[in-house]
Amino acid sequence: MKTLIVSLASQYIHSSLAPWYLFYSAKKHCIRDISLKVLEGTVNEDLEYLYKKIESEKADLIAFSCYIWNIKYVKRLSEKLHKTGAKILLGGPEVSYNAKEFLRDYSFVDYIISGEGEQPFIELLNALCRGEYSPKISGLCYREKEKLHLSPPHTTKSIPISPYGEEYLNALNGRIAYIESSRGCPFSCAFCLSGRLDGVRFFPLDRAKQDILTLAVSGSRIIKFVDRTFNANRERAFEIWQFIIENHGKKIPKDVCFHFEIGGDLLREEDFSLLKKSPKGLIQFEIGIQSFSEKTLAAINRKTNISLLNTNIKRLCDMGNIHIHIDLIAGLPLEDYSTFREGFNKAFSLNADMLQLGFLKLLHGADMREKREEYPLEFCAEPPYEVSYTPWLSGEKIALLKNTENALDRFVGSGRFKATNRLIFKLKKLNPFDTLTELGAFTGSDSCSLNDYVAKVFSFFGADRGELRDALITDIATSVKSATLPKCLLVPDPRLRELKKALEENPETRRKKGVMRNVFWLYGENCGAYVDYDKRIDGKYIIHKVFL
Repeated sequence: MKTLIVSLASQYIHSSLAPWYLFYSAKKHCIRDISLKVLEGTVNEDLEYLYKKIESEKADLIAFSCYIWNIKYVKRLSEKLHKTGAKILLGGPEVSYNAKEFLRDYSFVDYIISGEGEQPFIELLNALCRGEYSPKISGLCYREKEKLHLSPPHTTKSIPISPYGEEYLNALNGRIAYIESSRGCPFSCAFCLSGRLDGVRFFPLDRAKQDILTLAVSGSRIIKFVDRTFNANRERAFEIWQFIIENHGKKIPKDVCFHFEIGGDLLREEDFSLLKKSPKGLIQFEIGIQSFSEKTLAAINRKTNISLLNTNIKRLCDMGNIHIHIDLIAGLPLEDYSTFREGFNKAFSLNADMLQLGFLKLLHGADMREKREEYPLEFCAEPPYEVSYTPWLSGEKIALLKNTENALDRFVGSGRFKATNRLIFKLKKLNPFDTLTELGAFTGSDSCSLNDYVAKVFSFFGADRGELRDALITDIATSVKSATLPKCLLVPDPRLRELKKALEENPETRRKKGVMRNVFWLYGENCGAYVDYDKRIDGKYIIHKVFL
């Protein structure tokens, strides 16, 4: 029996662990006449192209990993593939808690594995090879004539086999690699599914360290731990961080970065002492604040020491050697527009490298979706199930927050406008939330070229030849390789000809052969400047100022 395991990522850069856990588990424990293969794609590929690619494998069973970003695509593919005679198996968080509805509404779905998939997958393949088409397996849901056989999500206390075999490493091809050193979460936030597993299972430390070293030399430059609240076990987290820091530049190449999702309020003094030693760029932290409202956090069963969290994030940011990503969620219970605005400005003031604004998603299986009386929130019926309005936040206010998100992502989060951000928020001290909300409304949500966006920003903040123009020029000229500036920033000036001549006459500033150069005048500082696009430092080209 030929089995094809299909993974559809949101972008090519993202790899996937789920299909490889299934692949290696089945490879080790299934009977010999089962043929296994993993096929990875993305939801950005043409559906017909991907259908032909999958269909050409002539698989008897096709298994899909299902998430909110690919479920629409999976349904369309599954319906077409089922007509070829292949059996369709779905698994993953998007189908684990609504298997009944899926089997009832989609006749092309033959089986669903609810919960953790490794063991049910092995048992199903063996049963099908033996000709058992109605097996009783933990977590397996299926239809038999008109009767639905349902099973609660499968949980286990066993440790899954490592997914980092030869086939996985060959397929990784330098993409972002994901690593799991534990499963489950000790907390039970009402919007999350991680706490629904049967506690937390920590994989052996020796295995975690070996997996780190395996991925570190795989060609991937970013390795993300998928552990929820990585430092819930503080001693274990400390030992892994210490292992990574001690092996940096030895068994771990210098250009590899490790990403962790942590509880910021769980950090201890010894953690800070250790993390200060981390080379810049080796470690990234993602810290979910979600809300600064204690009432809101209590309503969603989230245990956070807000005061300590604030202090610890500031300490991490001040250290300057670890990239800090923090998150807020709009649409949570008991949080209105005013309290969210206040929380946003608090988060912005922490000066994290990245502030992300997300919107509450009511996932299948999460308490917020299942306990409607306790959480009277309205949300979109289609994935990703984003909240549309709440008793505390109207649809109009959510639309305003979409403007905030748009400007936050492009004007701040992109990292392109650091000098302009410094001018607007630190020197001029404009209110971050109000400014970004208004900027988002002004620029619009439609995508546009960088030059057009710069023109909109220039117009929004005031088109003059002073500090704003200088800041925008600094941002664009040092990040975009171009011999000219965006049209809105161009100013005819006879001094530019004199500047270019002076630069060429000086052997130390003469343009190198084959190197592109951009020359311009900074009116705020009343000086000439140029950028040579030959090398970057910390991702930016260097701007050289010349006073004639």
